[in-house]
Amino acid sequence: MSPISSRKHAAHRQPRQFASPALAFAALALPCAVHAQSAPAAPASAASQAARAEPTLPAVKVQAAKENDYKADTVSSSKFSEPLLDTPQTITVIKKELVQQQGGTTLTEALRNTPGVGTFYVGENGSTSTGDAVYMRGFDASGSIFVDGIRDVGSISRDVFNLDQIEVEKGPAGTDNGHGSPTGSINLVSKHAELGNSASGSLTAGNEHQRRATADINRQLGDGVAARISLMDQDSAAPGRDRVKNKRWAFAPTVSVGLGAPTTATLSLLHMTQHNVPDGGVPTIGLPGYTNTNTYLNGGAKVDPRNFYGTTSDYDDVAVDMATLQVQHKFGAHGVLRNTTRLGETVEDYLLTSFMTLTATGADPATWTVARSNPTNKHQINVIMANQTTLTNEVQLAGVKHALSAGFELIGEAQRTRGVATSSSWPAATGSWPAASLYAPDPNVTGYTRTLDADHTEGKTGTVAAYAFDTLHFGERFLLTGGLRLDHYRTHYESNVACGGTATACATGVASGTLVQPTNLDTSGILFGWKLGGIYKPSADASLYANYAVSQQPPGGTNFALSSSANSASNPNMDPQKAKTMEIGAKWNLMDGDLGLTGALYRTDILNDIESDGGTPVQYLQTGKKRVQGVELSAVGNITRDWAVNAGFTTMITQVLSGAVVGNDGSDALNYTPRKAFTSWTSYKLPLGFSVGGGMRYNGKLQRGKDSAVGTPKYVNDYWVADGMLAWEYSRQLDFRLNVYNLADRDYVAAINKSGYRYTPGAPRYFTLSANVQF
Repeated sequence: MSPISSRKHAAHRQPRQFASPALAFAALALPCAVHAQSAPAAPASAASQAARAEPTLPAVKVQAAKENDYKADTVSSSKFSEPLLDTPQTITVIKKELVQQQGGTTLTEALRNTPGVGTFYVGENGSTSTGDAVYMRGFDASGSIFVDGIRDVGSISRDVFNLDQIEVEKGPAGTDNGHGSPTGSINLVSKHAELGNSASGSLTAGNEHQRRATADINRQLGDGVAARISLMDQDSAAPGRDRVKNKRWAFAPTVSVGLGAPTTATLSLLHMTQHNVPDGGVPTIGLPGYTNTNTYLNGGAKVDPRNFYGTTSDYDDVAVDMATLQVQHKFGAHGVLRNTTRLGETVEDYLLTSFMTLTATGADPATWTVARSNPTNKHQINVIMANQTTLTNEVQLAGVKHALSAGFELIGEAQRTRGVATSSSWPAATGSWPAASLYAPDPNVTGYTRTLDADHTEGKTGTVAAYAFDTLHFGERFLLTGGLRLDHYRTHYESNVACGGTATACATGVASGTLVQPTNLDTSGILFGWKLGGIYKPSADASLYANYAVSQQPPGGTNFALSSSANSASNPNMDPQKAKTMEIGAKWNLMDGDLGLTGALYRTDILNDIESDGGTPVQYLQTGKKRVQGVELSAVGNITRDWAVNAGFTTMITQVLSGAVVGNDGSDALNYTPRKAFTSWTSYKLPLGFSVGGGMRYNGKLQRGKDSAVGTPKYVNDYWVADGMLAWEYSRQLDFRLNVYNLADRDYVAAINKSGYRYTPGAPRYFTLSANVQF
């Protein structure tokens, strides 16, 4: 990937005259040398003849690299050999400069810059999704998040403090990354040490208890040696939500040696600690579509969206540690050999007071209650060990240029989950929290305790993969690109249950707490993914393309948990689920490459879904089929030197082609997928160092999942949200930025749970003020 050269204060920079000192010296020395040779001239005619006899050198045009805060021209992965303009696929790159302008702090906030991607799903029944529960084109993509090309593990909320850019690859990404979501993947590109000295920092505060500080320091330590460290500390409330807290701190140091030399080695570390208070949402009573057989509740008003129905015991503690070593060697004109080794661990301990049942025994709303009867517990450890080796080069064969990339990966992933008892004694006690007032909940209650018990489950997946990519250049007009990947995987799942609890009685002579009834399941196989794309370039700044891609997801591929249930896609006897995507589109660079326009028509079919045959006894067959199709448009970059824009629009028509419907509105549409979505952000530089910016976001109506819940809302209404920004550059070293969110103070539903009992309210109007320094 080309290094990112954007700077926040580009408008005040003097233009560079030469690309390098050597070229500058050559450009100055050449006319002097010619003059020295011809100075003692003979007659003019002789000089003219001598000049004509000298070989004429071609003119050298030297231009400074362009800087664009929004538009990226390449992605980081060596599996994509061409610039985005000539890549036959919808790929959105969200640069750090855009996220910083918006005051974004998390991955989910940054993903608002690509349409139709978001956290629309709260969770199933009483449980609540944790971390980045991202949906993309109709399917959960939270298991397809990568850091520098290697899968990231754990259901955590990722921070952007150490990121250069975020790459959203839409459509099956199995050829590039292996198993994953059928509709795409997300790659986070980390900051690394570089030559030169720089330092920057930011302090942010605002209403709704917003507090955050970051720092980024890079130092050149010697010839080809540099070190960099990014720091972050945040202690913020969730705007509009009482007691919900986002508290975390992190540091990410990197050291690089051999910078500027053929061989470079970089060691990167990341540690993050989170002490959050999770958000279980609020009841959906009073929302459109809510009904209840209890006449009192049926006419009940909405609750205050600030209400917190948890307790002071709720917490979400996370520890993340990651170490990465990358060694790169360049050879020849285009050859690069890379090896990356990663060891990562995520530990999460979590307790959330969930709720489901509302009770009203009289007409006085002050007496209505919510049962805090469904605590959600999780103690989970995720570990990943990975090694990737990739070789890239360009060769000429039979007059055709080939841009080649090939490699292999060794990946070991594991997830271990501990069981939780409701008391420190054994067998488990039945402590519980008292019910909460529906309209005035009190979190200061006691009655429920928990401790880890002997129950545990563990899933492990080992993968050996090999892949190859090639882009063929047939002159300047036609490109043919393709890739294939083979993954050999083996998954082992083990579940151990202790007797003496509420579900399992102990046999005679067996002590309570003894592990019994172990479940051991195994599966293995080979996945084959491939893609093929063709490109026609009517001009150097435009591309027309068509692409087809296939990927697979094996049983247990998302969370390494296998199941013996006949109707589960994680049953080892089931075939992998398949995704096939067809896409045609166009890309066009305008304004001398400063502004990029893209448009695509796409269709993704998901095969091998499990369906009942309706017989007696029931048999389950993999005959189900789902489809997502639509249009996606985007415009990213600079319209003028001072006016930048990032905008995107998508339609997503989803349907169950074969099998039972999955939603509650009677249609065959998929869940948690807005039919239409729009995102935009624009900024303009004014005189005297001022800048203004803002944007609108739209998410269309979406339906929730189908289950036995009765009377709860079946869907979420569409909504618009507008944000604004005002910045002032006091000097090259200091600037200030005011961000205002939800300018119209719009009340909306951001996400809903599967049963429709709970929803997450959208953030109300709030603001943050940041002071940013750089040297």
